Amino acid sequence: MNKLNHFATALAMVILSVISLQAQVPAGYYSSLNGKSEGALKTAIHNLLYNHTHVSSYSDLPKYFQRTDVYPDGSSRWWDMYSDIPLYAPNFTGLNREHAFPKSWWGGSTSTPAYIDLNHLYPSERNANTAKNNFPLGVVSSASFDNGICKVGTPVAGQGGGAQKVFEPAREYRGDFARTYFYMVSTYQNLTWKYTYMVDQNLYPTLNAWSINLLMKWHREDPVSQKEIDRNNVVYTIQNNRNPFIDYPELAEYLWGNKKGQIFNESSVSVPGGEPNLITPLQNMELDFGQVAIGKSATMRLQFRGENLTGALSLLLSKPDRAMFSIPTRTISTSLVNTENGYWLEVTYKPTSTGTHEARLIVSDGGIPGSRGIGLKGECLPMPELSAFKALPATDITENSYTANWEIPEGDVVDYYVVTRTRISDGNSSVEELVAENNSLEITDFAASTSETYYVQSCRLGERSPRSNEIIVDHSGVTGVDAGLSLGTVFMEGGVRFVCGKAHHNARFYDISGQLVMTLPTVENDTEVLLPYGVYLIITDEQRVPLKVMVK
Repeated sequence: MNKLNHFATALAMVILSVISLQAQVPAGYYSSLNGKSEGALKTAIHNLLYNHTHVSSYSDLPKYFQRTDVYPDGSSRWWDMYSDIPLYAPNFTGLNREHAFPKSWWGGSTSTPAYIDLNHLYPSERNANTAKNNFPLGVVSSASFDNGICKVGTPVAGQGGGAQKVFEPAREYRGDFARTYFYMVSTYQNLTWKYTYMVDQNLYPTLNAWSINLLMKWHREDPVSQKEIDRNNVVYTIQNNRNPFIDYPELAEYLWGNKKGQIFNESSVSVPGGEPNLITPLQNMELDFGQVAIGKSATMRLQFRGENLTGALSLLLSKPDRAMFSIPTRTISTSLVNTENGYWLEVTYKPTSTGTHEARLIVSDGGIPGSRGIGLKGECLPMPELSAFKALPATDITENSYTANWEIPEGDVVDYYVVTRTRISDGNSSVEELVAENNSLEITDFAASTSETYYVQSCRLGERSPRSNEIIVDHSGVTGVDAGLSLGTVFMEGGVRFVCGKAHHNARFYDISGQLVMTLPTVENDTEVLLPYGVYLIITDEQRVPLKVMVK
């Protein structure tokens, strides 16, 4: 599909959106936003959206994408907003799981629900994803990457927030990205930002001045499309939350635009006449637990929120595979459901045999007519066996960045890789884990470290392979554990663990006053030494420049 056809499709969807946009919003869903403005309105959005159902795992995202990001024409073609290369589901080869709002901006922590929030995760062709990096959105004046759909390059004057490059999506997707960013800075306004290209450290307005101008311009010029509406509805059945800036585009005007300071009120947020209304879950919502290894379990949460319910809700698990699923209660009282935050029910999938399992959670009573059914499904696989593999020397080393590399483990099915990075600065070390899709990962904040090390593990169904060898990276070059004489340490509680390519001899340990406290005839890779709390300087015959370490 060429860019002209992309535009024609998007235009048709805009026309359809005028008809269908409002009809998809569940009655009562946005009632908590009524009567609020500016910061209070944004916080109400945060409170409504933050506690959502988490998708089963990062590994299972391609399966969810088959429901949210495939063209609806029956072709099975991935709807990739980053590229025009024809790739087809269910094969995910050539694509990445792309955080449209870069995960590094909050430090990349996997512990926040932002990490696997489908409202900002999209399939992206690998080369485009690599070029995008963690750059902010913006208009490109001079492109270093241009695939006909998106560009990366030098920003026009006044944009970029200090970043060297910006990412510019195609015109038909600029509004999509703007509304994605509105969702993220509202839902996750509680995060601390590591990079502030487009955001400030505050609850409101969070977006900084130049990004408000850009995103509101894109939001107005590229209205909500049928693609966004359909995706929003599907994500709601998976995550139990919605993007309000798709449901009510004018909401952005109340926060950052020409209605700022005015009170937001939405007329159809309640069922008329005080009738019992179960806002969520909806009929035929689905909890998909994804793939789980035998002997393991997975738990997902489902929100129950209503208004004017007249009695407790009754819950029942029905066959065929109901024994594989469990819930902690069979009833939920009205005092829990008839509240702004509702009640979150934990549902657990603990399979006792391999294969695909399905059941249904039936909800009834409470004054609602009839019953509602929520689908439960999961797939149990044998426990994976993952092989050890080799980390390779870093490449493209600059003052600010380098690329970590590793071999692809032969014959293993791998969901993703975890790169464990140890940063060394002034004798102190810190460890962080980063997720990578392919067999390389660009590190963009190397300037803050004196030197670094990394090792890699492959992941499948939540299990990890043995650790690879460790690679040392410094600003003058790189050595691996099989070459070179560079000496480094990684954090070990109560002592130090050495990282070196070859054995070092006559190691001397001095305390901060310069007194010799220990000598060792030989130090090899992974040698561990226990030391009292304090700061030490270490010299070997091969390492004449003192290595400063802190023991905690």
